[in-house]
This record gives sequence, structure tokens and C-alpha cells, in this order.
Amino acid sequence: MNMRKFLVVLDDSRECLNAMRFAAMRAARSGGGVTILSVIPPDEFNHWIGVGEIMRAEARERIEVHYEVFAKWMRDKQNIHPELIIREGEPLDEIIAQITEDPEIGVLVLGAGTDTKGPGPLVTQLSRQAGSLPVPITIVPGDLSKERLESIT
Repeated sequence: MNMRKFLVVLDDSRECLNAMRFAAMRAARSGGGVTILSVIPPDEFNHWIGVGEIMRAEARERIEVHYEVFAKWMRDKQNIHPELIIREGEPLDEIIAQITEDPEIGVLVLGAGTDTKGPGPLVTQLSRQAGSLPVPITIVPGDLSKERLESIT
């Protein structure tokens, strides 16, 4: 039997936290897994050749540290052992590529921002494409309480 994985995007947004929690709780309750995807945008490295490699290494290191915080919580609290995927490119393209390349991904989980700027560029862009994506999207409100999250997962 194929294990269904929840794909969740790791970025610097606050709402990413609730998306991580939701994905881990749902995976724990459904016997699924979690894949955490972080995308390094290409414009971070286009300055100088030598500096680009150092910046790329630093970006990966930052991502891994950030990931480890979520991974530890998932292992300790939900008994979920997430996998980390780091891709480089435009976030939207890389998310779609990851879903396309990994047939075990069953749901894309995104956190929606709560400020006046709207839910966030990824939620906006992916919602527009939701009709043609190969998996459903779950959008988790950024200001849901931990208790409310637990009750709905």
C-alpha cells in the first residue's frame, strides 16, 4: 500500500508553523508521512560566481536548522519522521515539480497569512492553479489556535 504524504512548504512566514502542525497531525492520524519542501529562489545567487556558492551553502544551512526545529517537534509529539527536500528555482514551479515527481504526495498543505496583505503569494498563485494540480490543497489559517488545529485534524 502506498503511504500518503503531506507536502508542506517551509519558508520564513509565520503561517508556515500552522501548516507544519496540521500536516504532522493529519499524517499521524492517517498513518501518512510528511515531506517538507523548501525552495531557494534563483535571484539569491545571481550576484557573483564565487559568492553564489557560499550564499547557496548558507541558505541550505539556514533551511536545515529551521527544518530541524519542526522535525524534532514532529518526531517527539506526533511520531512522524519528516523528509526534507531543498530545491532551487521559482517556488511555484518547484512545488508543482515536487508533486509531479513524487507520486506518494497526496495533499499539499499551505499556511495562509493573516495580515492585510492577504493570504500570501503562494496561496494566491496555487489557488489559481488548483483546478489543474494533481493533488488537493489544504489551506491552514495562520491564526488558528493549537487546540482548534488538534480538534480538526
